[in-house]
Amino acid sequence: MKTRLCLILPMLLLGLVACSGAEAPPSAQAPATAAAETPAAVADDAATAAPTGADAADGSGATTDAAAAAADAAAEAAAAPAPQPPSGPRPVAGVDYVEIANGQPFQPATGKIEVAEVFGYTCPHCAQFDPLLNAWKKRQPADVQVTLVPAAFGGYWTPYARAFYTAEALGVLERSHEAMFAAIHLQRSLPVSAKVGAEELAPFYAQYGVDAKRLADTFNSFGVDAKLNRARQFASRSRIEGTPSLVVAGKYAITVDQHGFEKMLNTAEWLIAQERGGTP
Repeated sequence: MKTRLCLILPMLLLGLVACSGAEAPPSAQAPATAAAETPAAVADDAATAAPTGADAADGSGATTDAAAAAADAAAEAAAAPAPQPPSGPRPVAGVDYVEIANGQPFQPATGKIEVAEVFGYTCPHCAQFDPLLNAWKKRQPADVQVTLVPAAFGGYWTPYARAFYTAEALGVLERSHEAMFAAIHLQRSLPVSAKVGAEELAPFYAQYGVDAKRLADTFNSFGVDAKLNRARQFASRSRIEGTPSLVVAGKYAITVDQHGFEKMLNTAEWLIAQERGGTP
């Protein structure tokens, strides 16, 4: 993939540029990220147990589970913020975002308006954007789905994209995601290299109870290969060449370039409202 050069600017400068596949390793002045996310809740094994007693006899256990799931979904929707009209000037196609010909969401079956962030753990701008995106995500209504898609541009991008899906498969992504940014850009405890593998990542993931063999088996698994290929195809189909980038509903690509993070999110809000049918 032919990509733009990444210009790494100090945090105090107002202009921001996207990181690209040709980016050099992050500098020692890479921006800090927010505190680590709250650990993900551990699933209750009893929830997946087979129904017993009357439920086992008449099969009502499945019905009860479905009703409980529906009730949870309804409660989540009720607790979510109500849709709000977008603020700021209306974005301009070809300037603030690019329309994607024949585009489609990364997860088209969710039934929600997807906002997919194509990001890279090795990108310092993604490290800076991550806490802003997390805060923005919490303000979104129930019909908006924010999805992370790791960029696999090749070189040192790919092993860390593989690490993302490895952590997801092992159930430690919620706890390790922001910490990965910190390990690369602040603590400098993880190398930025195309040769990074499970062995180099083992000490980092050991903090989350993942043993080295399990990490290596998952890191090199067919399942992770398939997810990595799907992410690569999505970025290519969406014409994404740099990070961080947002893809709304699979139809519109928003890159940071000179617009800045807040402008990206404002543009996303306008496009979400447009997909919802709330703007003319």
